[in-house]
Amino acid sequence: MGIANFEEYKDVFVVADTIDDVVHPVTIELIGQARHIAKELGQLVQVMLLGENVQEQAQELVAYGADIVHVFESPLLKHYSTDGYTKVLTDFFKDHKPNVLLIGATNNGRDLAPRISGRMQNGVVADCTILTVDTEEGLVEWTRPALGGNILAEIISPNHRPQMGSVRPNVFKKPARNDAAWGRIQIEPVNLTAADIRTKRIDFIPFSSVSYNIQEADIIVAGGRGMGSKENFDKLYELADAIGGVVGATRPLVEKGWIELPYQIGQTGKTVSPKLYIAFGISGAIQHVSGISGSDTIVAINNDPTAEIFQHANYGIVGDCMEVLHDMLGHLK
Repeated sequence: MGIANFEEYKDVFVVADTIDDVVHPVTIELIGQARHIAKELGQLVQVMLLGENVQEQAQELVAYGADIVHVFESPLLKHYSTDGYTKVLTDFFKDHKPNVLLIGATNNGRDLAPRISGRMQNGVVADCTILTVDTEEGLVEWTRPALGGNILAEIISPNHRPQMGSVRPNVFKKPARNDAAWGRIQIEPVNLTAADIRTKRIDFIPFSSVSYNIQEADIIVAGGRGMGSKENFDKLYELADAIGGVVGATRPLVEKGWIELPYQIGQTGKTVSPKLYIAFGISGAIQHVSGISGSDTIVAINNDPTAEIFQHANYGIVGDCMEVLHDMLGHLK
């Protein structure tokens, strides 16, 4: 099947993720990837920035690689709504046709991406971990875990535009900031009324038991089923406190109730990119490894020398988790 003619579709667009007019870090990560894609295709990077008072953040996006930032400001856009954001974006895309569209796979992005793809009658590749470009065909090759994380699927979109995908936070590193970068900031009209939005935000109640954001941690001490018991697992907090880190876990431990959901790491949890990741008793299933691939240094402790985690670790210790943990704490004290 030949590739359709999409000459009118140009440039790589990024939908900025904002919470109460503050840009989410995933937006910067996406601009970095958009920059790579745009360079391969010889196109520009354009960012869609929505909120009530967000114009002052537009120059920040230019410094990280945006060629054009389209600013949409309205009191109706301060808090994310499916209806409001979808209408503003799809109305704009009727006249400005993206070749590629990137959205962060945050809570808001996971809701927005399928709604936009449905409105524009094209598909969206969710939770991508690798983005490459086939320069001969001019297509983005989207790679994502599939079949429960047991394989990596490579997907292309030759017959629809925009080519559209979502990327989880912390999958890609932030690009370098360049204060001398030049870009155009364009204020766009917002054709939106309260009647266009069928939902109303009444209140926001944070998950009060969450004491830290594991995605922002530089050091993570994580435990898996190899810890054996909750009593053993709780010892990881002592190590984390001693080295200035935080504690995370694999999905089975969350399901056991040993730790709360916000600290689950992996394909069905959080994607993290710390400077140091210490894995105690973690086998290394692809579902978990996909969530730690951005770590600078991975240290694995497991009593099974054939454990898959050692294939992804920079340093490995074959031994009993509790004995190694006890020795580490002893040296630190």
